[in-house]
Amino acid sequence: MTEVTKPQVKPARPYFSSGPCAKPPGWEPSKLQTDVLSRSHRAKIGKTRLQYAIDLMREVLQLPDTHHIGIVPGSDTGAFEMAMWSMLGARGVTTLAWESFGEGWVTDAVKQLKLEPTVMRADYGALPDLDKVDWSDDVLFTWNGTTSGVRVPDGAWIADDREGLCFADATSAVFAYDMPWDKIDVATFSWQKVLGGEGAHGVLILGPRAVERLESYTPAWPLPKIFRLTKGGKLIDGIFKGETINTPSMLAVEDVIFALEWAKSVGGLRGLMARSDANALALDKIVEERAWLSHLAVDRGIRSKTSVCLSVEGANAEFIKAFAGLLDKEGAAYDIAGYRDAPPGLRIWCGATVDTADIEALGPWLDWAWASLKAA
Repeated sequence: MTEVTKPQVKPARPYFSSGPCAKPPGWEPSKLQTDVLSRSHRAKIGKTRLQYAIDLMREVLQLPDTHHIGIVPGSDTGAFEMAMWSMLGARGVTTLAWESFGEGWVTDAVKQLKLEPTVMRADYGALPDLDKVDWSDDVLFTWNGTTSGVRVPDGAWIADDREGLCFADATSAVFAYDMPWDKIDVATFSWQKVLGGEGAHGVLILGPRAVERLESYTPAWPLPKIFRLTKGGKLIDGIFKGETINTPSMLAVEDVIFALEWAKSVGGLRGLMARSDANALALDKIVEERAWLSHLAVDRGIRSKTSVCLSVEGANAEFIKAFAGLLDKEGAAYDIAGYRDAPPGLRIWCGATVDTADIEALGPWLDWAWASLKAA
């Protein structure tokens, strides 16, 4: 390989993974409260910290009191599958898929639940025609496609008079967009995305129409214990008051409490959105200045501001692996290869826990990796 001059300045925190994502600036293990460790999560101290985490999420998300927040097992996947298995089957189902996780919900609906959903697909980088969605059905979709860099533009396409429920996998969207909660009946996310928290736990948000469904409908299939949200035909209220279905990691709970308190310190939801927007704009500038780099989502109106997916001119999977490997070895950027099921490319996390200065410092290192491989 011909030697190419390396940039002098590296990103101070080269953590650009799209999950788990960068920790909030200033995070250190020593800053986490540890009094709850080695205690039962059902003891007063455990319940208090779990409830505090829920209260902080409600405050930062500006979630109305009409919606319930529960901490559940299995990350975002567990939360979304819990909702699917507990509520689908009461009416028709429409599933939207434009990236791998959306396809996962299609597989669950067809092969596991044996439903016959209407499936609306689009290629990576595009969206299905949202105007053609039938809201007499329950509708499942990813608000922000983590593996494609494509998001829905807003909530205007969701019918106010919908008969079915709106199920939004919002794991890369919450805390980065102004979510229209009156349009969303079910939302799920994990702490490891925009908050930079630890994995394993998911969050399930239920609006009043979702609660009504749970209390009036019993699915035809058996439900595993960790999916059961009702008892005796009534919502298990404790799940949404810190009484989790299974044993949570209280260390992970303390970690997300740190992240949420940091979020408040930078201006809450508006502050988080502003940081993510600034990062996405900085990456846009890098892309615009390089002819060999482009956005997988060409339409800016549906382009993710968090998990930004990029195409590299002429690159195949082997080239991308080498490209990401060079930057990893130099400590200039970690985990930026695109998702394995997506077209070969790069994926740069631009969520709020990333500093804009680090996005800006990444540009010259992308040039270095590109030039080094081309000179090989």
